[in-house]
Amino acid sequence: MSIRIVGITKQFGAFKALDDVSLDVPQGTLLALLGPSGSGKTTLLRIIAGLETADRGSVLYDDEDVTTRNARDRNVGFVFQHYALFRHMSVFENVAFGLRVRKVPKTEVNKRVEELINLVRLSGMAGRLPSQLSGGQRQRVALARALAIRPQVLLLDEPFGALDAKVRQELRQWLRRLHDEIGMTSVFVTHDQEEAFEVADRVVVMNKGKIEQQGTPREVFDHPANPFVMDFLGNVNVFSGRVQNGKASWGGMEVEYPDYPHQESREASVYVRPHELDIERFATEEGALRVEVKRVNPTGSVAKVYGVSLEYGSPVHVELTPDRYAELELREGEVVYVSPRRVRVFLPTLPEYSI
Repeated sequence: MSIRIVGITKQFGAFKALDDVSLDVPQGTLLALLGPSGSGKTTLLRIIAGLETADRGSVLYDDEDVTTRNARDRNVGFVFQHYALFRHMSVFENVAFGLRVRKVPKTEVNKRVEELINLVRLSGMAGRLPSQLSGGQRQRVALARALAIRPQVLLLDEPFGALDAKVRQELRQWLRRLHDEIGMTSVFVTHDQEEAFEVADRVVVMNKGKIEQQGTPREVFDHPANPFVMDFLGNVNVFSGRVQNGKASWGGMEVEYPDYPHQESREASVYVRPHELDIERFATEEGALRVEVKRVNPTGSVAKVYGVSLEYGSPVHVELTPDRYAELELREGEVVYVSPRRVRVFLPTLPEYSI
């Protein structure tokens, strides 16, 4: 089933949670609503589910208007962040609950619950209470319960937010595999960009009740639509520069910027991700930022170098491969030359341009 959101607006008192939001979720897509707290992503999810009513706009399932239908009549499965399991019920009874409410025959209930318990890898645990399970196991029970009624749409509100990092990593890989098995149209809310990019087919970045950008994970990461998206998608270095005559310049460096061919000089912001910077011991002909190394963290899959730009007085964060770090043998307090392999230039009213 596809989902179409048309012009949804929702206000809570003086706070506008959603402002004329429109969105299409193609059938079979696993879509992530990504954004900071207060961006409107959970409100939008609840309106899709029928748990919240929009002030204006429409919700369509397969071109059928379901805007005024309640949650039960929409046949959606909803998974909450904090599981919302019945503590006095066993795993089996939690999963069976929605089926029993719908008065499904006992033999069919038993068969369906057994299928789902196997699907979520909890065989042998049907008789346990939620208190006897780990956080990851409880979340899988919640997912099985949501799937029991054979929903047309699966909605998940920060499903892994209450779990520790290792369990989150395991469960999001499991959710991706599960989605590939059942192929259901799914929408999940998260504020974790790594989670969204790892699990989702498409990502929608929200801020202040509006959609800032949507696309595949690669499209959104490689071509951020504006400074907010660029900054939200992980650590980034920001430098002040200027654009003029089709070029952008900052800190003694210059790159092509054809979106601004005018002679009048304008201020611009230059964004560079840490892994898109390199370090040399000597200045290059193309120019580089002079940076004093303040701290080095060589642990993990990348070596993180923290310094201060001598031109700007601003912090500079560089990520190097372990081999490159070992080759440089950096020491705290020394001055090095930092140059970008790729930059993104933003003006307030012009699109991003990257090289």
